[in-house]
Amino acid sequence: MATMLYRLGHSAFRWRWLVLVLWLGVLAAVGIGASRAHLGSDTGLAMPGTESQQAADLMKSRFAGAGGGAASAQLVFVAPSGQKVTATADKAAIERIVAEVGAGPQVASATSPFQAGTVSKDASTAYAPVTYKVAANDLTDASKNALEQAIAQGKSADLTVEVGGNALTKTPSAGGATEVVGIVAAALILLVTFGALTAAGLPLLVALLSVGIGSAGILAVGSTFGLSETTTALATMLGLAVGIDYAVFIVSRYREERANGHEPREAAGLAVGTAGSSVLFAGLTVVIGLAGLSVVGVPMLTKMGLAAAATVLVTVLVALTLVPALLGCWPNAVLSRRVRKGKKAAHGGGAHGSVGAAAKPNGGARWAKSILRRPVPVLLLTILGLGVIALPATGLHLGSQDNGTLPTSNTERRAYDDLAKAFGPGFNGPLTIVVDAKSTPDPKTAVASVEHAIGSTSGVVSVSAPRFNAAGDTAVFSAIPSTGPSDTKTTDLVHAIRGERAKIDAASGATYAVTGATALDIDSAAKVQHALPLYLAVVVGLAFVLLLFVFRSVLVPLKAAFGFILSVLAALGAVVAVFQWGWLASLLGVHQTGPIMTLMPIFMVGIIFGLAMDYEVFIATRIREAHVHGDEPRQAIVSGFRASARVVVAAALIMTAVFSGFIGADNALIKMIGFGMAVAVLFDAFIVRIALVPAALALLGKAAWWMPRWLDRVLPRVDVEGEALAKRRAGHEVTAAAAEEPDRDAQTAAV
Repeated sequence: MATMLYRLGHSAFRWRWLVLVLWLGVLAAVGIGASRAHLGSDTGLAMPGTESQQAADLMKSRFAGAGGGAASAQLVFVAPSGQKVTATADKAAIERIVAEVGAGPQVASATSPFQAGTVSKDASTAYAPVTYKVAANDLTDASKNALEQAIAQGKSADLTVEVGGNALTKTPSAGGATEVVGIVAAALILLVTFGALTAAGLPLLVALLSVGIGSAGILAVGSTFGLSETTTALATMLGLAVGIDYAVFIVSRYREERANGHEPREAAGLAVGTAGSSVLFAGLTVVIGLAGLSVVGVPMLTKMGLAAAATVLVTVLVALTLVPALLGCWPNAVLSRRVRKGKKAAHGGGAHGSVGAAAKPNGGARWAKSILRRPVPVLLLTILGLGVIALPATGLHLGSQDNGTLPTSNTERRAYDDLAKAFGPGFNGPLTIVVDAKSTPDPKTAVASVEHAIGSTSGVVSVSAPRFNAAGDTAVFSAIPSTGPSDTKTTDLVHAIRGERAKIDAASGATYAVTGATALDIDSAAKVQHALPLYLAVVVGLAFVLLLFVFRSVLVPLKAAFGFILSVLAALGAVVAVFQWGWLASLLGVHQTGPIMTLMPIFMVGIIFGLAMDYEVFIATRIREAHVHGDEPRQAIVSGFRASARVVVAAALIMTAVFSGFIGADNALIKMIGFGMAVAVLFDAFIVRIALVPAALALLGKAAWWMPRWLDRVLPRVDVEGEALAKRRAGHEVTAAAAEEPDRDAQTAAV
């Protein structure tokens, strides 16, 4: 592996302009494809195999136009304090406003609350349902302006008018200004780390090119595969983070090899052959974690995972080829000022001169020595500390983020609150009951029986009149819970209604199912929770095998998996504390606490897993490299940290800065993942990999690198440490020395 990548780096350095032109050509090609395509709309969260999804599918098949994804709005009218919306003047104003909105060209229907019977019992509030012929993303400015004018007209009539639904929902931004701040912070960290403007700019250039290709590719195939804006944002987040990190590791190794006296092309080959091996395997672990999301069985999650995995794969290819090509364009510009002036580093030369006992101590070496002096306390403190941070994860409550979590400056949030106040907290989360009476002799009687039984269930405030399909064999009605959509009592109510099905079906002769947004959230949470153990088993199992190849050890991969579990639990605990409990919520722009979005934990687990393995590979390969080349186990830890700690810390800070930039996103899922990933990287890099790993390796000693002989014979050998490169160079040096001997003998004879 190392030899193959060495040749790849050598060739990319030599044919640098061709490599650069090829990648720019790829970017141009996918850019043209993206410009001619349309990004797929977010069609919602489908959960195959759940009752709510089956009921929704039944509605689509039995009711014409059901489930079309059309936009909707609710015009919510609130009378002044002490007045009623049924007063003559207020009623006339409401009917006039509804009629004007209903006259819009994209409006399918707009029903007066006095015709629809949507007036509260105290007549203080009423709402008019408005449905459109097109999806929310396809609404024109004229249609949206009509709703905003309705608010102004209501104000002139002394009525408070708010607009609920999704008609005025804005397309969420990925990260906004905070994303730019994150990239700028990453640039500053690079500049401080390398001390050279070109060395700092090269990783950013590589990351931006990778993200450009990945994002444009997603846009190009978005309409075909139904990839949404959220998918693009997540791919961008990951592409930026890993793109910068992977380029940093290769550039850092190139600088080491140049400082050891190697000429530029050879240094580029050695950098790709050694650090590039780590990049390749680290990237593969990220791809495994993301592609493994397919086992959950959620189409949206599968699309997000595969799109992000494809972006990471592109990033790895760009790092392995474009970085050495760019180094060929500016071979000396990325070097430190000392090396450019001809002063070599204090450590010895050779392909592995950066490791070994004779190298000059630095901050990483001193840190490792301090850990080695007290490995047991460090190990216990790291485990205990992360365990305490993980405690809030025991109260994890999954759900969705609806209009009730928006800031109160939004009309959608104010409409949500007005409806909850006037009609009860459960009004914003109605349950949809789909009754299949096709096999009954009298469908209307059967549906009425089901309606009466569910309406009598404890926790149901009211049920609506059933609406039949054209064939008259299927009906739909709503059941309003007494509690809000995210309340655990609402979950209990859904289970109770489903638990009574056998008895109600037997009495009515029909069968029913519960669906709707609230029921779908409940089913989604249950499916994700049940799928999580399988997902963890698949990705951890595959990565364990991959790390066996890399490290030729059984205990090192086990330690890596254990550290990952600590990191992910601590990150989930921090997410629950902020977004569910409200700790420091205002500082992060979280306007309303609520349940953690259903897909967020499992998607975050996939990403954290990949990134945790990144740092494990980068640090442990340098430790094993030192061990393979003669260091005893404890000294190998010091040597490995001397060579990797500085760049790993810089990479972790860069990744944290990039992920933190997405905390400013409007999209709740992206905001949560951005925060979760930022804290996860901090926990994993600065607690697990920098503290727990050296402490564990120190206690394990030689056993850390133990592997059964039979397994060692079975596994293929993957030369990540570059041992073949060292032998290759040693052979070249012997050959060169032998070639010089005849010349010296001839010179001696002549003398």
